[in-house]
Amino acid sequence: MFSKLFLQQDPPLSESLIKIKKELKRKSRPSSFKAKLSHEEEKLISHIKFRTSQLNINNVTRTKAYLDFYLHHPEIHWAFLGHMVSRNGGWNMTDLKGGMLTRLLSKKEKISFFAFLERGNWLIFQDAFPQFMLYEESLICGKNLFYLLPYLNVSTFMETIWSHFLSEQDKYILTIALVINEQSYLESRVLQNPLFKKNVFNTLEFKIQDFLSMNHVLFPYYKNGKLKLIGQTLQHFESLHERILFGKRLYDILYGEQYRLQMVEKWAFENPHTGSRKDYWPQFFNTIEEGVPEKILKPKIKSCKLIPGASRIYSPRLEFAWKDTEHESAELGDWYNKWQVIYYLKKSTEKIDGEIENEYCKTLERLEFAAITKKVLSYRE
Repeated sequence: MFSKLFLQQDPPLSESLIKIKKELKRKSRPSSFKAKLSHEEEKLISHIKFRTSQLNINNVTRTKAYLDFYLHHPEIHWAFLGHMVSRNGGWNMTDLKGGMLTRLLSKKEKISFFAFLERGNWLIFQDAFPQFMLYEESLICGKNLFYLLPYLNVSTFMETIWSHFLSEQDKYILTIALVINEQSYLESRVLQNPLFKKNVFNTLEFKIQDFLSMNHVLFPYYKNGKLKLIGQTLQHFESLHERILFGKRLYDILYGEQYRLQMVEKWAFENPHTGSRKDYWPQFFNTIEEGVPEKILKPKIKSCKLIPGASRIYSPRLEFAWKDTEHESAELGDWYNKWQVIYYLKKSTEKIDGEIENEYCKTLERLEFAAITKKVLSYRE
């Protein structure tokens, strides 16, 4: 599953990682045995599952739940990282019904891409949020309850990491461990899913996904009173190794500068997630279609500015773009089988500035050009 080249590296491990390594090596062959739960433990597990399902309705409810949890537990950095990445997932979903991609994709392709995005978003929440609730309950009762994670179908890897966090409070290790866990969890359930491979990954559109803007993750924030964007662009989405490194880079961008983090938080707290890109760029996007359908499409954006006289790009709210999805239960199984994944927990020395605004604007221009070209060709046929 993981990059062989990466796992062959053997840099010195910190004392904390050596402790984690010893515990994980002991669990490399997890037992299927589960002790009988007490009545109180069963009640807690049932409550966590019920509450998680209540919040796991759609991208908007999930994204809000992450932020609400982070407001009470800012020490859990992944909750805010997950909130911001989930916002991007929602924007990608509504893009499929927005003013650009809707002209480039067929109805079947839109449905397939949405199903792929929605399933991944749903799976991550139903795996991550129970961990947050168990953490909160552990604090309330003053007892480590993470031995209950197997009863929530959470990897044994995270039992070790959460127990380490309770004693050491290492926010970096916990955050990156959650990145590893969620991406590994998705690998067999989404990335290796035959249906998604056929209908999503093997399509021309996915192979040029940088052209379709679905690999940009944007973090809006305020700077000198103006809205700015930072983020990162993912290449090789189908590589688990690359997705984990991508998650580490996103965390470094988000938490690398305290003042900028505060400005991202300020933006997130002041702008509830709707799924529309109008949330961060109302000068470019609108939740209603402006003007009348044009026979000849014209460019709207040039050099990160709306061309004078051009209407804004249609970007609907999620509730108006897609109906809520009924999901089949998550596939069972623990991805963890190699302790060497702890090498991902080492801090990176790579310096990342997070500049993405110009690149994203160029992507919008390319999308416009593609939509205009496709319409012109359709008239000639």
